[in-house]
Amino acid sequence: MKTMALQWYPGHMNKAKNQVQDRLKLVDIVLEIVDARLPFSSRNPVLEQIIDQKKHIIILNKSDLADPKVTADWKLNFEQEGTKSIELDAKHNKGLGKIKSLIRSELSDKIDRYERNGVQNYRIKAMCIGIPNVGKSTILNRFVGKNVAITGNKPGVTKNQNWLKTNIGIDLLDTPGILWPKIDDPKVGMKLALSGAIKDKIYAPDDVAIYALNFMETHYMDQLLESYKLDKSDIFNHTTPEVLMNLTKKFGYKDDYDRASRRIIDDVRKLKLGRLTFDIPGEFYEE
Repeated sequence: MKTMALQWYPGHMNKAKNQVQDRLKLVDIVLEIVDARLPFSSRNPVLEQIIDQKKHIIILNKSDLADPKVTADWKLNFEQEGTKSIELDAKHNKGLGKIKSLIRSELSDKIDRYERNGVQNYRIKAMCIGIPNVGKSTILNRFVGKNVAITGNKPGVTKNQNWLKTNIGIDLLDTPGILWPKIDDPKVGMKLALSGAIKDKIYAPDDVAIYALNFMETHYMDQLLESYKLDKSDIFNHTTPEVLMNLTKKFGYKDDYDRASRRIIDDVRKLKLGRLTFDIPGEFYEE
Protein backbone atom coordinates (compact mmCIF):
# COMPACT_ATOMS: atom_id res chain seq x y z
CA MET A 1 0.00 0.00 0.00
CA LYS A 2 1.52 3.29 -1.00
CA THR A 3 1.83 6.24 1.33
CA MET A 4 -0.69 9.01 0.75
CA ALA A 5 1.03 12.33 0.04
CA LEU A 6 -1.42 14.68 1.73
CA GLN A 7 -1.00 18.41 2.38
CA TRP A 8 -3.62 19.55 4.88
CA TYR A 9 -2.05 21.79 7.49
CA PRO A 10 -3.33 25.29 6.67
CA GLY A 11 -2.27 28.29 8.72
CA HIS A 12 -5.48 28.45 10.77
CA MET A 13 -4.80 24.94 12.14
CA ASN A 14 -1.31 25.87 13.33
CA LYS A 15 -2.70 29.04 14.92
CA ALA A 16 -5.49 27.06 16.58
CA LYS A 17 -3.01 24.56 18.02
CA ASN A 18 -1.08 27.41 19.67
CA GLN A 19 -4.32 28.92 21.00
CA VAL A 20 -5.34 25.58 22.52
CA GLN A 21 -2.03 25.45 24.33
CA ASP A 22 -2.37 29.04 25.57
CA ARG A 23 -5.96 28.69 26.79
CA LEU A 24 -5.60 25.31 28.46
CA LYS A 25 -4.94 27.02 31.80
CA LEU A 26 -8.40 28.67 31.60
CA VAL A 27 -10.35 25.38 31.67
CA ASP A 28 -11.06 22.69 34.25
CA ILE A 29 -11.31 19.78 31.85
CA VAL A 30 -10.85 18.87 28.18
CA LEU A 31 -13.47 17.02 26.16
CA GLU A 32 -11.64 15.20 23.39
CA ILE A 33 -14.07 14.28 20.61
CA VAL A 34 -13.09 11.30 18.46
CA ASP A 35 -14.85 9.34 15.73
CA ALA A 36 -16.10 6.09 17.29
CA ARG A 37 -15.16 4.31 14.06
CA LEU A 38 -11.55 5.51 14.50
CA PRO A 39 -10.90 5.80 18.26
CA PHE A 40 -7.14 5.75 17.71
CA SER A 41 -6.68 7.22 14.23
CA SER A 42 -8.92 10.23 14.91
CA ARG A 43 -6.89 11.31 17.96
CA ASN A 44 -4.47 14.13 17.18
CA PRO A 45 -1.09 13.16 18.75
CA VAL A 46 -0.07 16.84 18.84
CA LEU A 47 -3.11 17.68 20.97
CA GLU A 48 -2.58 14.59 23.10
CA GLN A 49 0.83 15.93 24.09
CA ILE A 50 -0.59 19.39 24.84
CA ILE A 51 -3.38 18.14 27.13
CA ASP A 52 -1.31 15.40 28.76
CA GLN A 53 -1.42 16.88 32.28
CA LYS A 54 -5.03 18.08 32.11
CA LYS A 55 -8.07 16.10 33.19
CA HIS A 56 -9.88 15.00 30.09
CA ILE A 57 -12.62 12.73 28.81
CA ILE A 58 -12.70 10.96 25.45
CA ILE A 59 -16.10 11.22 23.74
CA LEU A 60 -16.65 8.47 21.16
CA ASN A 61 -19.05 10.31 18.86
CA LYS A 62 -20.86 8.83 15.86
CA SER A 63 -21.33 5.65 17.86
CA ASP A 64 -24.36 4.88 15.71
CA LEU A 65 -21.97 4.29 12.78
CA ALA A 66 -19.49 2.14 14.70
CA ASP A 67 -19.43 -1.55 15.59
CA PRO A 68 -20.92 -1.60 19.13
CA LYS A 69 -18.80 -4.55 20.28
CA VAL A 70 -15.57 -2.85 19.24
CA THR A 71 -16.73 0.41 20.84
CA ALA A 72 -17.13 -1.46 24.15
CA ASP A 73 -13.61 -2.86 23.70
CA TRP A 74 -12.24 0.65 23.16
CA LYS A 75 -13.95 1.99 26.28
CA LEU A 76 -12.32 -0.77 28.28
CA ASN A 77 -8.99 -0.02 26.59
CA PHE A 78 -9.13 3.68 27.53
CA GLU A 79 -10.23 2.77 31.07
CA GLN A 80 -7.17 0.55 31.46
CA GLU A 81 -5.00 3.46 30.28
CA GLY A 82 -6.54 5.67 32.98
CA THR A 83 -8.80 7.81 30.77
CA LYS A 84 -12.56 7.95 31.07
CA SER A 85 -14.54 7.63 27.86
CA ILE A 86 -18.17 7.70 26.85
CA GLU A 87 -20.00 6.80 23.64
CA LEU A 88 -22.27 9.34 22.04
CA ASP A 89 -24.61 9.70 19.09
CA ALA A 90 -24.90 13.49 18.99
CA LYS A 91 -26.75 13.52 15.67
CA HIS A 92 -29.70 11.69 17.25
CA ASN A 93 -29.15 13.23 20.71
CA LYS A 94 -28.32 9.93 22.43
CA GLY A 95 -25.91 9.79 25.38
CA LEU A 96 -25.47 13.53 25.92
CA GLY A 97 -26.97 13.52 29.41
CA LYS A 98 -24.29 11.18 30.71
CA ILE A 99 -21.48 13.59 29.81
CA LYS A 100 -22.41 16.13 32.51
CA SER A 101 -22.38 13.41 35.18
CA LEU A 102 -19.01 12.15 34.01
CA ILE A 103 -17.55 15.68 33.97
CA ARG A 104 -18.75 16.31 37.54
CA SER A 105 -17.38 12.95 38.62
CA GLU A 106 -13.95 13.72 37.16
CA LEU A 107 -13.93 17.17 38.82
CA SER A 108 -15.49 16.08 42.13
CA ASP A 109 -12.50 17.19 44.24
CA LYS A 110 -12.49 20.69 42.76
CA ILE A 111 -16.29 21.02 42.98
CA ASP A 112 -16.29 19.87 46.60
CA ARG A 113 -13.56 22.39 47.42
CA TYR A 114 -15.55 25.25 45.90
CA GLU A 115 -18.68 24.20 47.77
CA ARG A 116 -16.81 23.99 51.09
CA ASN A 117 -15.50 27.50 50.50
CA GLY A 118 -18.99 28.82 49.86
CA VAL A 119 -18.53 29.49 46.15
CA GLN A 120 -21.98 29.58 44.60
CA ASN A 121 -23.09 29.10 41.03
CA TYR A 122 -19.61 27.98 39.98
CA ARG A 123 -19.54 27.20 36.27
CA ILE A 124 -17.34 24.40 35.02
CA LYS A 125 -15.14 25.43 32.10
CA ALA A 126 -14.47 22.78 29.48
CA MET A 127 -12.50 22.88 26.24
CA CYS A 128 -13.71 20.83 23.27
CA ILE A 129 -11.02 19.57 20.92
CA GLY A 130 -10.94 17.16 18.01
CA ILE A 131 -9.91 16.72 14.40
CA PRO A 132 -12.24 17.87 11.60
CA ASN A 133 -15.52 16.07 10.95
CA VAL A 134 -15.85 14.18 14.25
CA GLY A 135 -19.14 15.97 14.99
CA LYS A 136 -17.81 18.47 17.51
CA SER A 137 -20.09 21.30 16.39
CA THR A 138 -23.15 19.05 16.60
CA ILE A 139 -22.23 18.15 20.19
CA LEU A 140 -21.85 21.82 21.09
CA ASN A 141 -25.21 22.68 19.56
CA ARG A 142 -26.85 19.89 21.55
CA PHE A 143 -25.22 21.13 24.76
CA VAL A 144 -26.28 24.73 24.22
CA GLY A 145 -29.72 23.85 22.91
CA LYS A 146 -29.53 25.88 19.73
CA ASN A 147 -27.39 26.19 16.60
CA VAL A 148 -24.46 28.26 17.84
CA ALA A 149 -21.76 26.26 16.05
CA ILE A 150 -21.71 25.77 12.29
CA THR A 151 -22.06 22.12 11.34
CA GLY A 152 -21.20 20.30 8.16
CA ASN A 153 -20.17 16.89 6.85
CA LYS A 154 -16.87 18.24 5.56
CA PRO A 155 -13.66 19.15 7.37
CA GLY A 156 -12.57 22.67 8.21
CA VAL A 157 -15.94 24.26 9.07
CA THR A 158 -15.05 25.84 12.43
CA LYS A 159 -12.30 28.46 12.19
CA ASN A 160 -12.40 30.33 15.52
CA GLN A 161 -12.38 29.65 19.26
CA ASN A 162 -15.51 30.79 21.11
CA TRP A 163 -16.98 30.45 24.60
CA LEU A 164 -20.47 28.97 24.66
CA LYS A 165 -22.79 28.94 27.67
CA THR A 166 -25.05 26.01 28.52
CA ASN A 167 -27.95 25.75 30.94
CA ILE A 168 -26.29 22.88 32.84
CA GLY A 169 -23.58 24.92 34.57
CA ILE A 170 -20.85 24.33 32.00
CA ASP A 171 -19.12 26.86 29.76
CA LEU A 172 -17.64 25.30 26.62
CA LEU A 173 -14.66 26.61 24.67
CA ASP A 174 -15.09 25.61 21.05
CA THR A 175 -11.94 25.10 18.97
CA PRO A 176 -11.40 24.42 15.26
CA GLY A 177 -10.79 20.88 14.10
CA ILE A 178 -7.03 20.47 14.12
CA LEU A 179 -5.10 17.88 12.09
CA TRP A 180 -1.43 17.19 12.50
CA PRO A 181 1.18 18.04 9.83
CA LYS A 182 2.47 14.55 9.07
CA ILE A 183 0.99 11.08 9.31
CA ASP A 184 3.67 8.42 9.66
CA ASP A 185 1.33 5.43 9.21
CA PRO A 186 -0.30 5.42 5.75
CA LYS A 187 -3.14 3.26 7.10
CA VAL A 188 -4.15 6.11 9.40
CA GLY A 189 -4.33 8.39 6.35
CA MET A 190 -6.56 5.86 4.60
CA LYS A 191 -8.90 5.67 7.59
CA LEU A 192 -9.13 9.44 7.95
CA ALA A 193 -9.94 9.76 4.25
CA LEU A 194 -12.54 7.02 4.52
CA SER A 195 -14.27 8.76 7.44
CA GLY A 196 -14.32 12.17 5.72
CA ALA A 197 -11.85 13.83 8.11
CA ILE A 198 -9.80 15.13 5.18
CA LYS A 199 -11.00 16.66 1.95
CA ASP A 200 -11.93 14.20 -0.78
CA LYS A 201 -10.00 16.01 -3.49
CA ILE A 202 -6.58 15.38 -1.93
CA TYR A 203 -6.48 11.57 -2.04
CA ALA A 204 -6.85 8.87 -4.68
CA PRO A 205 -10.30 7.27 -4.20
CA ASP A 206 -9.22 3.87 -5.50
CA ASP A 207 -6.49 3.64 -2.80
CA VAL A 208 -9.06 4.31 -0.10
CA ALA A 209 -11.69 1.98 -1.56
CA ILE A 210 -9.17 -0.84 -1.89
CA TYR A 211 -8.13 -0.29 1.72
CA ALA A 212 -11.78 -0.42 2.82
CA LEU A 213 -12.46 -3.61 0.87
CA ASN A 214 -9.32 -5.26 2.18
CA PHE A 215 -10.21 -4.34 5.77
CA MET A 216 -13.73 -5.67 5.37
CA GLU A 217 -12.45 -8.90 3.86
CA THR A 218 -10.51 -9.41 7.10
CA HIS A 219 -12.96 -8.12 9.71
CA TYR A 220 -16.44 -7.81 8.17
CA MET A 221 -16.59 -10.43 5.43
CA ASP A 222 -20.26 -11.33 5.95
CA GLN A 223 -21.35 -7.69 5.78
CA LEU A 224 -19.33 -7.16 2.60
CA LEU A 225 -20.81 -10.22 0.91
CA GLU A 226 -24.36 -9.37 1.90
CA SER A 227 -24.19 -5.67 1.04
CA TYR A 228 -22.87 -6.21 -2.49
CA LYS A 229 -24.53 -9.59 -3.11
CA LEU A 230 -21.22 -11.38 -3.53
CA ASP A 231 -20.16 -15.01 -3.10
CA LYS A 232 -17.04 -15.99 -1.19
CA SER A 233 -15.52 -17.06 -4.51
CA ASP A 234 -15.79 -13.42 -5.65
CA ILE A 235 -13.37 -12.56 -2.84
CA PHE A 236 -11.11 -15.56 -2.29
CA ASN A 237 -10.25 -16.11 -5.97
CA HIS A 238 -9.20 -12.49 -6.57
CA THR A 239 -6.86 -9.81 -5.28
CA THR A 240 -8.51 -6.77 -3.68
CA PRO A 241 -7.86 -4.56 -6.77
CA GLU A 242 -9.57 -7.26 -8.85
CA VAL A 243 -12.52 -7.19 -6.45
CA LEU A 244 -12.77 -3.44 -7.05
CA MET A 245 -12.66 -3.96 -10.81
CA ASN A 246 -15.39 -6.61 -10.62
CA LEU A 247 -17.56 -4.38 -8.42
CA THR A 248 -17.12 -1.56 -10.94
CA LYS A 249 -18.68 -3.75 -13.61
CA LYS A 250 -21.34 -5.02 -11.18
CA PHE A 251 -22.33 -1.41 -10.45
CA GLY A 252 -22.68 -0.80 -14.18
CA TYR A 253 -19.80 1.70 -14.32
CA LYS A 254 -17.82 -0.19 -17.04
CA ASP A 255 -14.18 0.80 -16.41
CA ASP A 256 -14.82 3.89 -14.27
CA TYR A 257 -12.94 2.66 -11.20
CA ASP A 258 -12.87 6.10 -9.61
CA ARG A 259 -16.65 6.30 -9.71
CA ALA A 260 -16.95 2.84 -8.16
CA SER A 261 -14.37 3.76 -5.54
CA ARG A 262 -16.28 6.90 -4.58
CA ARG A 263 -19.47 4.85 -4.30
CA ILE A 264 -17.78 2.38 -1.92
CA ILE A 265 -16.45 5.24 0.21
CA ASP A 266 -19.90 6.82 0.24
CA ASP A 267 -21.53 3.50 1.14
CA VAL A 268 -19.19 3.19 4.14
CA ARG A 269 -20.02 6.71 5.31
CA LYS A 270 -23.78 6.28 4.85
CA LEU A 271 -23.95 2.95 6.71
CA LYS A 272 -24.90 0.98 3.60
CA LEU A 273 -22.25 -1.60 4.51
CA GLY A 274 -23.39 -1.78 8.12
CA ARG A 275 -21.79 -0.48 11.31
CA LEU A 276 -18.01 -0.60 10.94
CA THR A 277 -15.04 0.26 13.14
CA PHE A 278 -11.70 0.57 11.38
CA ASP A 279 -9.50 0.73 14.48
CA ILE A 280 -9.32 -2.53 16.40
CA PRO A 281 -7.76 -2.46 19.91
CA GLY A 282 -4.37 -4.17 19.80
CA GLU A 283 -3.93 -3.83 16.04
CA PHE A 284 -3.13 -0.13 15.82
CA TYR A 285 0.33 -0.53 17.38
CA GLU A 286 1.38 -3.10 14.77
CA GLU A 287 3.80 -2.13 12.00
